[in-house]
Amino acid sequence: MNRILKVLSQRSCNILFLLAVFVLLSGCGDSSDKGGHSTEKGQAVAGASATPENAPAGDASKNVPEYGGRLILGTIGDFANMIPILTSDAGSHEIASAIYVAPLRYNKNLEVEPWAAESYALLDGGKRIRITMRKDVLWEDGAKLTARDVEFTYKLMIDPKTPTPYADDYLQIRKFTLVDDYTFEVEYEKPFARSLITWMNDILPKHLLEGKEVVSSPLTEHPVGAGPYRFKEWQRGSKLVLEASPTYFLGKPYISEIVYRVIPDLSTMFLELKAGKLDMMNLTPQQYLYQTKGAGWDDTYRKFRYLSFGYAYLGYNLERPMFQDVRVRQALTTAIDRQGLIKGVLFGQGESTVGPYKPGTWVYNDAIQDYPYDPAKARELLAQAGWKDTNGDGVVDRDGQPFEFTILTNQGNEQRIKTATIIQSQLKDIGVAVKIRTVEWAAFLKEFVDKGRFDALILGWNILQDPDISQVWNSAQARPGGLNHVKYRNPELDALLDAGRTTLDQAARKVAYDKVQAILHRDQPYSFLYVPYSLPIVHGRIHGIEPAPAGITYNMDRWWIPKAERLYEVAK
Repeated sequence: MNRILKVLSQRSCNILFLLAVFVLLSGCGDSSDKGGHSTEKGQAVAGASATPENAPAGDASKNVPEYGGRLILGTIGDFANMIPILTSDAGSHEIASAIYVAPLRYNKNLEVEPWAAESYALLDGGKRIRITMRKDVLWEDGAKLTARDVEFTYKLMIDPKTPTPYADDYLQIRKFTLVDDYTFEVEYEKPFARSLITWMNDILPKHLLEGKEVVSSPLTEHPVGAGPYRFKEWQRGSKLVLEASPTYFLGKPYISEIVYRVIPDLSTMFLELKAGKLDMMNLTPQQYLYQTKGAGWDDTYRKFRYLSFGYAYLGYNLERPMFQDVRVRQALTTAIDRQGLIKGVLFGQGESTVGPYKPGTWVYNDAIQDYPYDPAKARELLAQAGWKDTNGDGVVDRDGQPFEFTILTNQGNEQRIKTATIIQSQLKDIGVAVKIRTVEWAAFLKEFVDKGRFDALILGWNILQDPDISQVWNSAQARPGGLNHVKYRNPELDALLDAGRTTLDQAARKVAYDKVQAILHRDQPYSFLYVPYSLPIVHGRIHGIEPAPAGITYNMDRWWIPKAERLYEVAK
C-alpha cells in the first residue's frame, strides 16, 4: 500500500504501518511506522527485521480464522479529512488506506504488485504504462469501479483548482488514454522513476464527485470506497469506526470493526492499553524498555522492534531573517547533541541521520561527515554571521535584535516536547533564547504549518520506498499548501531531484541523491535529528500477524480474533 510523504511524527499511535507512497505528517510518538509526512499510500513501513520480542501461545498459524470481533486502536489526534488528496496528515491517510483502493500496491516484501488492477506493463523503456483493471471491484454503494474512475482521479489531480499537494506525479504524464472501461495507458516524455508509485494512490469515485466541489463534498466526512473496510461513524475528537466490507474483492476482513479512539496523550493511552481498553499502540522507548515487562505483559502481549521508515527534524522557517544565513543554521545544528537526544529522549532506541533517508539503505550517503556537537564552533559560526552578545545579557544579538525564537510542535507528543526542551537548553549555552509552544494536532497543521506561521518546527517525515523527495524539497512546493513548509528554494537541488526521478538507472539515481544529501547537509534547512525505532505492541488475542519488510499491518484485513478471546462482539 502507498500513501503520502507522511510527516513522520506520529499521529496515530496504533499504527497501521503504511508503506510510503505519500509524504505525510504524523502526530504521535516518533517511534511509529508512520512517519511524519508521507507520500505513498502505504506509509512509513517496518523494516525487514520486524520480529516479535515475545509471542504468546496459540499463534494464528495453528488455528482456523474466525469472523467477528472488534479491534480498538489509539490515535493521539483527530483526523483532518476523509478525502486523502486534500490532506497531508498520516492519520487521515491511514484511514483512507483501509477504505479506498489503488491499481497497484506494495506487497509484504515491498515489491510492486497489482491490487485493484488485474495486470500492468512497463513499455517503451519505461515511458509508457498499460494497466488493466479487475472487473470484480465494486464501490460500496454497488457501482462498478472502472478505469473511468482512474481517469477521473487523474483529471482531478491535475486540475489547478484542486487544493492538493500531490499533483506533481500526475503532472509528469504527457498523455492519458482510456483504452476501454477497464484499461488505460499513460505516456511520459521520458522515463519517470515514480511512475508505478503514482498508481498506488487512491482511486476516487467518479459517480459521486464528478461536477462537484471536492473540498465541500460529503465524502470529506463520510467517504465511500471499495477497500476492505467501510466508514461507519466519526465522532470528532472522540472516535472513528470502520466496519468490514462484505463486497471487498479480496474477501471480507475477519475483524468486523476497527475503532480508532482519540486519546491526546501517550501516557493516558498507555494506561488504556494496560487496562485492556486498547488492543494496540506504539510504545515510547521508556514504555518499551521498562514498563511492559514481567507478568501480565510477557504472556499477554507481543512486542515488535525495528528501525522505522521516518525521521525527526528541527525545521527552520527560512522566511524569518534570523535563519537566512547558512552559517546560523549550521551553528544551530552544531550546538545540538544528537547522540544525547537519542540517549535522553529515545533511551537509545534510534539512530542519527545526516539527511532525509534511512541509514543502511542503498540511497543513504555514508560519505557525509556529520556536524560534531561543538558549542564553541557554534558560537564561532554565529559570530561570523554577526551574532554576538554585545550587552552581556547572555543572548547574542545583531543590530540591536536578540536571537530568540519559538519552537512549535504538537501537543501530546512527549518525545517531541522532550526533544524541544533539551534543544532549548543546548541553544541557551550558545546564547540563543528559545521558547516552546505546543498546539493540538489538527490546529497545528491547519493554522500554523500550512500557513507558515512558525519560527521553527519539530516534526517528522516518513521515508518513502522510492528516494524521490521532490514533494518536500522542490522549490515549487515552497508555496501555501505545499509540503516545503520551511520555504527552502535551491535551483541546483531542483535540477538534481529532476535528474534522479527521470532515470530508471539506480546507479545514476544514487549519484543524484548523494549530491542532494550533500547540499541539504551544507544548507541545513532542517537540523536532521534521528530515525527512531518503531516499537508497536499488540494484544496476544490478535491472530494473523506476520512480520515482514512491510511491517505488521500490511495484512490487517487478515487479522482475526478467536471468539473465545473477544472482549467485544459486533452486532450483525
